[in-house]
Amino acid sequence: QVQLVESGGGLVEAGDSLKLSCSASGRAFSNYHIGWFRQAPGKEREFVAVINWSGDGTWYDDSVKGRFAISRDNAKNMVYLQMDKLEPEDTAVYYCAASSTYAVSPRRYDFWGQGTQVTVSS
Repeated sequence: QVQLVESGGGLVEAGDSLKLSCSASGRAFSNYHIGWFRQAPGKEREFVAVINWSGDGTWYDDSVKGRFAISRDNAKNMVYLQMDKLEPEDTAVYYCAASSTYAVSPRRYDFWGQGTQVTVSS
């Protein structure tokens, strides 16, 4: 069992940066791959980025590639999502999630945080 708590969301202007944090508790956090997902009003939850258990493998959705960076610190049970050059289209609730599978589908993730709101104004 892994418990996840996101933080760091807020209201920013287009072109600004934000860094989201995902704090984990529970057993064997370092055994899980961690993904970031987002959900905008009226839309399905979509994949943003994933990092493997050791931190040396990452994958991004094309919409954020080159602007977002995912990282983790297993000693601190933390995962981060650095978001640069934010666009209004990035507005959504952002979730971190844990999976035993290195995957992009939200259906493959077993544990979810409660989400943090990111709003980007134009």
